[in-house]
Amino acid sequence: MPVKLNRHVNFLVMLMTLTAAGCSQNAKDALTVNELAPEPNNAYVDRYFQNYQPVNKAEINKTAESHKDTVWARLLSLYSLPKIENERIDREIEWYLNHPQALSTIQKRAEPYLHLILDEVEAKNIPGELALLPVVESAFVPDANSRVDASGLWQFMPATGRMFGLQQNSWYDGRRDIYASTKAATTYLKQLSETFDGDWLLALASYNWGKGNVKKSIEHNEGRNLPTDYWSLRMPNETANYVPRLLAIAKIFANADEYNVNLHHIPNKPYFEVVHLDSQLNLNKAAEMANMSLHDFMKLNPGFNKSKMAPEGAGPRRLLIPVAQAESFKENLAQLPFEDWVSDGFNADEDTMIHFDAKPVYKSKAAPIKIIAKVSKPQSVKALLTAKKLDKNDKKSVSVASNTKGKSVKIPTNHIVAMAQKVSANNKVVAEKNKSIAKIQKTATKSVTVAVVTKNISQNKKSKRG
Repeated sequence: MPVKLNRHVNFLVMLMTLTAAGCSQNAKDALTVNELAPEPNNAYVDRYFQNYQPVNKAEINKTAESHKDTVWARLLSLYSLPKIENERIDREIEWYLNHPQALSTIQKRAEPYLHLILDEVEAKNIPGELALLPVVESAFVPDANSRVDASGLWQFMPATGRMFGLQQNSWYDGRRDIYASTKAATTYLKQLSETFDGDWLLALASYNWGKGNVKKSIEHNEGRNLPTDYWSLRMPNETANYVPRLLAIAKIFANADEYNVNLHHIPNKPYFEVVHLDSQLNLNKAAEMANMSLHDFMKLNPGFNKSKMAPEGAGPRRLLIPVAQAESFKENLAQLPFEDWVSDGFNADEDTMIHFDAKPVYKSKAAPIKIIAKVSKPQSVKALLTAKKLDKNDKKSVSVASNTKGKSVKIPTNHIVAMAQKVSANNKVVAEKNKSIAKIQKTATKSVTVAVVTKNISQNKKSKRG
């Protein structure tokens, strides 16, 4: 079960970030408290129904009216958790109102994902407020990781993720997959609500703490004739603040005008399209064909661990592409020779990992290309060290030995890095690509800057001295 970063760590990470910086299914009517009428021998629902008042739609509709055709209007129309007054909720509201930039940042981060999340909320027939759970879980950071190894928007623990079909291997982590994890999280929440006969507060506590722990806490109170609603249970401070924090953020967005909170205009339209592929594809090339920086591209596709999609059986063959770029992406992909889908200009191999915290990487004819990569093969390291030395000496070209015919090839300095990456994948590529390199030289940019992180560099330096 997900057990998350404590509040202070979450808030610290959020503030540090602030300073530094669809696939629709048939919608169903949202659950309402009135539908949770008590049934015989249904203790959870009985307490839930008797302790709380139904949601006040009149108050919510005021905000929805002023934000027509946005995700906010749609979100608020799906609200169905009861109206609760509690000092724990008030404390959380006060914190958010004292940190308006945090609210703004959360909205900006949530924009690409909210439409998909609401699709799944409607499909699973669960309260709309749960679409905001990633605020509490990850502050809508798609590749967030906790100290206890929970990961992704929904902060799945490894075992729980696997239980809900989220693959995890060296190529791919489904917990960070926006599409897969959202489906899994809403399914999980639905199951938890059924475990507690529709008591959503206990279901949410279980998502954070584990349903076994929640049941034990209920049994503890029952044995002492104490109340067994969420607010009366003994639980860790993190779980005690977990539900109030969600209810607080939901209340703030429902009463944005009253709290003087500006809601960003997010149209109620799919942000991305799901594009299914037949094979692996290099992610640098995919971002280029989508006319996006790799940084922005990976915000939609953070599930991949390496610089190319997973092979068959190790991960999905799909990418999330912004709607505005989807058609051009598919057209560019159709023109790309199939043999170049993986072996492209960057020629990333299986040892090349993507740094998700890297600065945006843009490729254009007018600007240098900046590639951040991790290379571990000795041949690549040697060539890259040579390139660094050449750059210091301001040499214009270098002779590189070919392993296939014993000949040397004279290559301009601004191509040596690309050549080194090719060597890491296949030493024969130097000799085979002589003609194409000559053509590339005519249109290449004047400089290529490369940052390389490798565990073998120090060893190669020693061997070079020897």
